[in-house]
Amino acid sequence: MDKEQKNSSDRMTRRSFIRSSARGVLLTGTGWTLGYLGGRGTAEEWVWQIDPSKCIYCENCATACVLSPSAVKCVHEFEICGYCRLCTGFFVPDSIALDESAENQVCPTNAVVRKFIEDPYYQYSINEDNCFGCGRCALGCNAFGNGSLYLQIRHDRCVNCNQCAIALTCPTEAIRRVPKSRPYDKKLQVQEENPQGGESEA
Repeated sequence: MDKEQKNSSDRMTRRSFIRSSARGVLLTGTGWTLGYLGGRGTAEEWVWQIDPSKCIYCENCATACVLSPSAVKCVHEFEICGYCRLCTGFFVPDSIALDESAENQVCPTNAVVRKFIEDPYYQYSINEDNCFGCGRCALGCNAFGNGSLYLQIRHDRCVNCNQCAIALTCPTEAIRRVPKSRPYDKKLQVQEENPQGGESEA
């Protein structure tokens, strides 16, 4: 092989190497970009929620939310409920009679609905349109009953602020971020996962 052929061969080798390198860099960059965008598309979204094992029903949820009425509502977990005739989540402690008169009810907006099932059982449900998240019913239920009433942030109402205004005022840090795929905390599930009442994993 003469000198001219050798130089031509070297140039072809260098040219091939540069082309191969450029192709590799391009493919790597494209793969990284697609991977990054794909990762962004599948990243878990987070929402605000109340940990029922930490909530003390201080009434901040009713007043601190940026929405009026608050996005926080009382929920009823029927699996826990005792269907009591004398429900401390429905009646004030010194109620005159066990009937549905306004003066006997703990809820100021008549959001807790009482329905007779059979003696001596009554079913209680929440009219969320009337509920503004004060938690008075949940306070009574958790103090003297089975604790089937508790507060949750409703995501058909919550605007999912970057910083929840209620979380800033919560004295027990009960409001935290949870995955959007599991936006609600069932109380029984929280109790089973955290029997000592510690930080729950959503």
